[in-house]
Amino acid sequence: MGAFKAYDIRGIYNKDFDKQFVYKVGYFLPELLNCDHVVVGRDVRTTSDEIFEYLCKGITDNGADVWDIGLATTPMVYFATVHLEADASVQITASHNPAIYNGLKISRTGALPVGGDSGLRELEHLVNTGTITIAEKRGTVYEKPAKDEYLAFLRSYVPDLKQVRLSIDLSHGMANLLTKELLGTEHDYLYDHFDGTFPAHEPNPLEEENCADVKAAVLANGSDLGIIFDGDADRVMFIDEKGRFIQPDYITAVIGAYYLEKEQGNVLQDIRTSRSTTEYLENLGAHVTTWKVGHAFAKVKLREIDGIFGGELAGHYYFRDFNNCDSGMLAALVVLQVLTKLRAEGKTFSELIDTIVTYANSGERNFKLEQKDEAMQALYQKYAVEQNPLLVLDFDGYRIEFADWWFNVRKSNTEPYLRLVAEARTDHMLQEKVAEIAAIITSFH
Repeated sequence: MGAFKAYDIRGIYNKDFDKQFVYKVGYFLPELLNCDHVVVGRDVRTTSDEIFEYLCKGITDNGADVWDIGLATTPMVYFATVHLEADASVQITASHNPAIYNGLKISRTGALPVGGDSGLRELEHLVNTGTITIAEKRGTVYEKPAKDEYLAFLRSYVPDLKQVRLSIDLSHGMANLLTKELLGTEHDYLYDHFDGTFPAHEPNPLEEENCADVKAAVLANGSDLGIIFDGDADRVMFIDEKGRFIQPDYITAVIGAYYLEKEQGNVLQDIRTSRSTTEYLENLGAHVTTWKVGHAFAKVKLREIDGIFGGELAGHYYFRDFNNCDSGMLAALVVLQVLTKLRAEGKTFSELIDTIVTYANSGERNFKLEQKDEAMQALYQKYAVEQNPLLVLDFDGYRIEFADWWFNVRKSNTEPYLRLVAEARTDHMLQEKVAEIAAIITSFH
């Protein structure tokens, strides 16, 4: 079973992991994190209730208590971890994956993530080799609701939306728990009820085909903005009033338009982020730090640099005011703050995006191949050694920058792909460079 990943535990349920595996995770978790209680939330996938049952059985058999917050978005679990002053938490979810998947996202004190380098490998070893002895005094499952407190926190960010029309795709997922209570019922909603089989589309808005319905709704309804959440509501994507999907790293710049007017400081971006975003943020007074992809890395780094906020190409946005965690709903509310200000000035969302974007961008392209290391080394030799780059970053694949173009190539942490992002001053140069790099990569296929 290969359910242990770089950032969490995830896979096809009853293939990559099963209820006995979940029981062991639950049993050894209090030992790993040295805690006597664990906050647990869950999404609406059809397998989440069974996973909850066996996770709780494992935790309580080790003598620790479960603080059950019930159905929850993943950010709500992060919030509860801090709000309830818990030393450990688990969200049962497979986030944006198809319905046959499920998983466990684990956090420790302060909602710090437990990833491959920060506890998951040790947990995997315990699950595979540890001995189970049921405690003389088993733990108890207590209900600990956190939704009202989380809503109260979010309400402080809700702008006046009377003059704004929205189309909002809730993807049959966990955003249904909160959205109408925060934004009201008068907007145009799609897939606004829970269904853990995700019949409308996969709950992954980063794949643009899953945004087709909300794009159409924006145009049909004359909306000022389209919003679409993923399955567990830790990510969010946006559609402008012209029906265009907005590349998520450009939204990092939009979030900067809100925060950097109030306070200048450090901002975090991942290694794939557009130079358009970086330059826009720097022009607003930000000091921009580039770091590895993934929430297990971003939350720790944002805390380390005392960053105001951060963003990733995948649509995760992190906030100092939210314990350095990501929240799709908080990101949406901040973007709506910017939108309402634009509308008051007689401007549209697309006008702001067109101001931000100054480079031609390839988007993330995937190459499936076995010889990933050899392909990456060939690219490094050609562009970092034989040419004269302005900058080489080597902490998550390679980002190699030149005056008028750059690229990042990295191995996926979760799938058998080599991922490429490139950017250039002109479309012609971009096409030329992507073709050149792709030829090198595919020669190793």
